[in-house]
Amino acid sequence: MTILDIRNLSIDFPTSKGVVHAVSDFTLSVPQGRRIGFIGESGSGKTTTALAAMRMLAAPGFVSGGEIHLNSLGQTDVLNLSDEEMRRVRLKKISYIPQGAMNSLNPVMRIENQIWDGILAHEGAVEQAELRRRSRAVLASVGLPDHVGRLYPHELSGGMKQRVCIAIGVCLEPDLMIADEPTSALDVITQRQVMQTLREAQTRIGAGLILIGHDMGLMAQSVDDLA
Repeated sequence: MTILDIRNLSIDFPTSKGVVHAVSDFTLSVPQGRRIGFIGESGSGKTTTALAAMRMLAAPGFVSGGEIHLNSLGQTDVLNLSDEEMRRVRLKKISYIPQGAMNSLNPVMRIENQIWDGILAHEGAVEQAELRRRSRAVLASVGLPDHVGRLYPHELSGGMKQRVCIAIGVCLEPDLMIADEPTSALDVITQRQVMQTLREAQTRIGAGLILIGHDMGLMAQSVDDLA
């Protein structure tokens, strides 16, 4: 079954010197449970395509053509969803694990509260004990002990922060995960551990995975198909 279906996608950025065609006529399908690698040099449109699928493109960028369909929404084009409808899709149906976990976590919130934020935003009122149980379970699923939930981001290593981002990305068991260069700021040993964690989390929930990067060796070990 196809989870994500991108058809003839084009993304433009108007500038004072003319329009920059960041992505032109791009088509890709992501089957359930498959790992797809996006590879290319910096500026080739990898992250831009992923952000378009999340409806998180920064202005002045915009989708100038094409369609983005999520199978779990009955083949609805996400570009036609309202802001509120899209908010319900993010994290629940499609999650984004950002590049550089150091800058992605809220520095003044404990880790468990940042996990709870996503759960509460989608499910409304949930008892504290249940929230704590679920945050501990998802941290354990990425190899982190219970006490990490009570820590602040600055108390964690780079690899632990990246695992926290993966935990947040899988806490609602989405159909598709997009990991944007999740190992770019890590040493080689930690890269291997984080990629193993990501693969195990993806396999456990049965999600499709788009892995963005430019490390051919890492891709060769980690994905089923390359784009």
